[in-house]
Amino acid sequence: MQASSVNPVTMRYPENASPDPAAPYGETMHDMLTLSMFMSIFIGICLFVAARHGNILWMKVWSVGLILCSLLYLLSQWLDLSLW
Repeated sequence: MQASSVNPVTMRYPENASPDPAAPYGETMHDMLTLSMFMSIFIGICLFVAARHGNILWMKVWSVGLILCSLLYLLSQWLDLSLW
């Protein structure tokens, strides 16, 4: 078997096109991070409910922290702010 003769660099971008420095990873990565934050909020709520049921303080603290961090990320994306 022969190796493919296609240059891997030309597969990423169309010919004579350069990457956009404003969005080097594209919109797909940002969409997946946003989905992860919504999932984290749901998981944080579930963990908080379980922690309240079991009266586990550290799980309450971590679940509230997870929810707050996720909300902060989503808020920064909505307001188009850079946190770092």
